[in-house]
Amino acid sequence: MSTDLAISTRGLRKTYRNRRGQRAVAVGGLDLDVPVGGVHGFLGPNGAGKTTTIRMLLGLIRADSGTMTVFGQTVPERLPDVIGRVGAIVEQPKFFPSFSGRKNLTMLARAIDAPTSLVDVVLSDVGLLDRADDRYKGYSLGMKQRLAIAATLLKDPDLLIFDEPTNGLDPAGIREIRGTMRGLADRGKTVLVSSHILAEVEQVADTVSIIARGELIASGSVADLIGAGAAGTVRVGIADVPRAQQVLGAQGWTVRPEGRYLLVDGGVAPASITEALAAQRLFVDELVPVRVDLESVFLDLTAGRGPGTHAPPPEGEHRPAHHAGEAS
Repeated sequence: MSTDLAISTRGLRKTYRNRRGQRAVAVGGLDLDVPVGGVHGFLGPNGAGKTTTIRMLLGLIRADSGTMTVFGQTVPERLPDVIGRVGAIVEQPKFFPSFSGRKNLTMLARAIDAPTSLVDVVLSDVGLLDRADDRYKGYSLGMKQRLAIAATLLKDPDLLIFDEPTNGLDPAGIREIRGTMRGLADRGKTVLVSSHILAEVEQVADTVSIIARGELIASGSVADLIGAGAAGTVRVGIADVPRAQQVLGAQGWTVRPEGRYLLVDGGVAPASITEALAAQRLFVDELVPVRVDLESVFLDLTAGRGPGTHAPPPEGEHRPAHHAGEAS
């Protein structure tokens, strides 16, 4: 396996038995590559198989078939050899509510044989040093999530895995987590973040993998995916939409009505649109290139792919939950 990959899977598959006794596919033949360094967005709607994939990578549930490597080591067989380089938050972290953030992390550091001198370092890394002596129960949701990230940093891992880290956060909390992830990546860490909120991930990720129904449908850099999805669409605002559509269609252009607007696809120059309409004494009141974003690319890619039918894992599939400060 390539040393340029932090995570690689091939043909990864996991099924569960649903309430009717039928096998439901959670992950179906997934090929996933996460490059070393930077933030990698692991994207897909709820039920797409993101959490199941992460749990298989961390040895929390068993894959039915396929192969997985973390930093070139086959997992779960060689997981003990590589787990020290991994920090993960896959469940709600457990901290003592009446203890301060610093005391919670100090206790955890002692439990995992990490130097307690690192506590203030990781608190600073996530922007909590000035609130380190406040009680955990007084923290906002965003602060609690940042404390969980600080806990994973006590081992100084090379790879951090965050499963839907902004769930339930307000815009300020989301921005804080986004800044923390970007800061970790800028320090040379590899950050894998799963999310169904594509607009948020677009602002922080370097590369992404998009899955639907447990299968990979696109991967690459954010810039390349957005560029590949850009059709050069121009939105035209005009009073007489039907007549304008007829005029522009007569030019051989692809034209779609959208309310009081027309969408002209195919990279037609705005000046050409204006010229064609003005020749027929039709004058635009708005002419705007449509910005393609990751969400619109995703919607195009997943058109016709409904959410998968994912049953909850059967009894006994999960191992006991690990503390957020451990590589769970």
